[in-house]
Amino acid sequence: MPTPVPTPVPARMPAPMLTPIFRAAATWTAIGLASGLYYREFTKLNGVPGGTQLAVAHTHLLALGTLFMLALLALVAVFPALSANRAFRSGFWAWQVGLGITTAGMLVKGSLQVLADGLATSPAIAGISGLGHITLTAAFLLLFMGLAPSVREAAAAQRPAASSEQQPTPAEPSVR
Repeated sequence: MPTPVPTPVPARMPAPMLTPIFRAAATWTAIGLASGLYYREFTKLNGVPGGTQLAVAHTHLLALGTLFMLALLALVAVFPALSANRAFRSGFWAWQVGLGITTAGMLVKGSLQVLADGLATSPAIAGISGLGHITLTAAFLLLFMGLAPSVREAAAAQRPAASSEQQPTPAEPSVR
């Protein structure tokens, strides 16, 4: 009886990014809407008219979370190769971490401001939020590094093929 020939194992392909990006957009939407409700009710309960970090947390969550993820979703739909790009995938996950740290800092600081707690001006909170912003900056760089090859490839595909013969240019009519 002949010995069976082993079947080669295909290289592991990364899972498509459409589902995680969609889920991230939906999650950031829910968190953004909940933070808006928290801002309204918490400030009303404590008699604070506004002017705290809570006022901008929900806008940051919806813009940098929901809208940015929907933009990434569109990019991955147009450029499916992004799902396999390591820099792009890393940038996506770094964005989630950075936005989480940044908005957590905003929510903590805003809550402390509403409660008129002296810790609201703590350099530690500013430092943690700064780490979130640094992470978002790194995520931007990774996302652009991941996107660049797909954009270059698409641009190259749109250029007209160079023909081997040079087309003559029409002579300018002479004015006499």
